[in-house]
Amino acid sequence: MTVAAVILFARGADGALADAAGRSAARRIVESAWSGGATPIVVVCADPEGSVAAALAGSPAILAEPAPDEAGPVGQIVRGITVARERVTETEAALIWPGRMTWVDAETVTSMIEAFGGHRDAALRPRYRDELGWPTMIPISALDAFAVLPTSCMPDELLAELAATGVEVVPIDTGDPGTANDITASLESLPPYDGPPEPVNGPAPEWGSAAAEMPDDAPLEGPSLAPYSQATDPGD
Repeated sequence: MTVAAVILFARGADGALADAAGRSAARRIVESAWSGGATPIVVVCADPEGSVAAALAGSPAILAEPAPDEAGPVGQIVRGITVARERVTETEAALIWPGRMTWVDAETVTSMIEAFGGHRDAALRPRYRDELGWPTMIPISALDAFAVLPTSCMPDELLAELAATGVEVVPIDTGDPGTANDITASLESLPPYDGPPEPVNGPAPEWGSAAAEMPDDAPLEGPSLAPYSQATDPGD
């Protein structure tokens, strides 16, 4: 089962390089996604000066140029999923991860991937207490329906529109305050991570366990990051 992470920085390099408890937002999110078992990991971000690529050097991330602005949020999401599928054709779903959501725990990524095993055709959305959050899992089986949603819709609206097409949206209790609190809240101010109140889909897997045990300042192992531009897409 292959689940990608598509990390979206609407504010470009400023958002990707924002300080997130001593690391750049982009680096911290990539580490969480990798440790939790997501692969491939695609960062969709404009990077005219190469600063985001430098921040992600040595990580398993693929840096992709954004879709044109007029494509809207749906276009940026589809762009990231397309890059992920071109790199790993077996990709079955993607975690859509707004770049402002820097505090998501790696265990939540694992839980979402585990839950996908029991909901292969549904979109999965993490829930913390009574609040639905991010990242949200979009199955490849729903990509055609998702890709034609209105370009004017914001991400939360896109999920409502997707549900209206008949795709089930399933909330997953994660016990993770990072899914409901973005970078504007300090890490120290968040409630403690509780974890899911019950197994989301049977025994917990071991994906990413070795990476999760790395010191915070250790480099990520994986392929060298190479910027991925639309000009070099296969088939162009």
